[in-house]
Amino acid sequence: MELWLFLILMIFSIALYGVMFRRLARIMRDHAQTASSPSSENGESKPSLTEASKLRPITKKEELELKHCFPWGVFYLQNIDYRPQAILCRGKLRTNPETAYKTVQENVEEKFSDRFLVVFQEGLRGNPFFALVPNPYTKSHPSSSEKLTRPLIALALFFVTLLTTTLVGVGLAGISAEAVQSDPSLLLQGFAYSLPLITILGIHETGHYWMTQRYNIRSTLPYFIPVPFFLGTFGAYIQMRSPVPNRKALFDISIAGPLAGLVATIPFLIWGLSQSEVIPLSEDSTLLNFASLNPRSSFLLSVLGKLTLGSDLAPGMAINLHPVAIAGFIGLIVTALNLTPVGQLDGGHIVHAMFGQKTGAAIGQIARLLILVLAIAESGFLLWAIILIFMPTIDEPALNDVSELDNKRDFIGMLCLVLLVIILLPIPATFIQWLNI
Repeated sequence: MELWLFLILMIFSIALYGVMFRRLARIMRDHAQTASSPSSENGESKPSLTEASKLRPITKKEELELKHCFPWGVFYLQNIDYRPQAILCRGKLRTNPETAYKTVQENVEEKFSDRFLVVFQEGLRGNPFFALVPNPYTKSHPSSSEKLTRPLIALALFFVTLLTTTLVGVGLAGISAEAVQSDPSLLLQGFAYSLPLITILGIHETGHYWMTQRYNIRSTLPYFIPVPFFLGTFGAYIQMRSPVPNRKALFDISIAGPLAGLVATIPFLIWGLSQSEVIPLSEDSTLLNFASLNPRSSFLLSVLGKLTLGSDLAPGMAINLHPVAIAGFIGLIVTALNLTPVGQLDGGHIVHAMFGQKTGAAIGQIARLLILVLAIAESGFLLWAIILIFMPTIDEPALNDVSELDNKRDFIGMLCLVLLVIILLPIPATFIQWLNI
């Protein structure tokens, strides 16, 4: 990229980041005014009786029943605030969050059936509160009977994506379109790229899907996104149609995809690297140049490259990736990008589950800046840095968003963040000398 164009994009991105940050600050301020108690936290006067009656979604009798849903030994209820979107129940937590949520949820369901969703969150000052919101997932709601698993659509998208990725794979194998027209059997050469890539992406999303079924969360089947250019696909996705019960479930669902995808990626990448050619390093050698890849741009790739290619991968050498290695390498990059701890990405959900929504959003802000700095050194990540700038850092909370993770999940989450670092960051000079690459 020309220097003047890079500077223009850099200035534009920083300006846009400032606008988005101010907008986020305004949204969080409005949220704080809504979520906090008017009398005790903001110093504002409470709504008048007329205003309160308009906001009150329950009768006086139901309000008394609601108060009985909060045993004093579990959650000492101090006041009830009526908001346009929810009933906020504030008080003092008297037991562990998991027990408190389970007790209150069961009591509310006993009194009000499935009329409300019970949400347990932390306020901006760290004080937990309950919120009762109208339940859009009631049994009588039309969406509850909607059929989510459409296997024919999923199968059709799979075959279309298989075709588009195979066509891209033919090009990566160095076969021209004219040659394919004269000999259609050459399309089979594209399978070396398409089959591993679809397997990696499919296993990634299947990991998410399997975990949603484990927690009884309604979700669609994995759907592939075919495109006739670029990599032949924009990946795959599932869509959840019911809320996540707690932060443990949020963590397990989010991390299942990257871990499952990584388990499928590593064997393909190692085998593909063993079939790849070592060529002299040039000015065009970068992390994202499949024909002349510089493995030193990634710590993990350097180690895997040295293990598979041995002494052939010497100083001053690059790798011309085999189509299978390209698919494995894309799987590795997809895993890293999904683990970026920002907003709706898997990594954003993971840090939310580990540290809470507020701290997770702050980590997302830092991660966006770090990816922007990385894009300066590796221009191939510039588009990803720009996408992250537009991506909100706050995701939806779980129903019980207060109960923390256990030590095992925290440890696995930290390992995934380390995995993100060793994939995206270049190998240090000390290890370059030690590996002799």
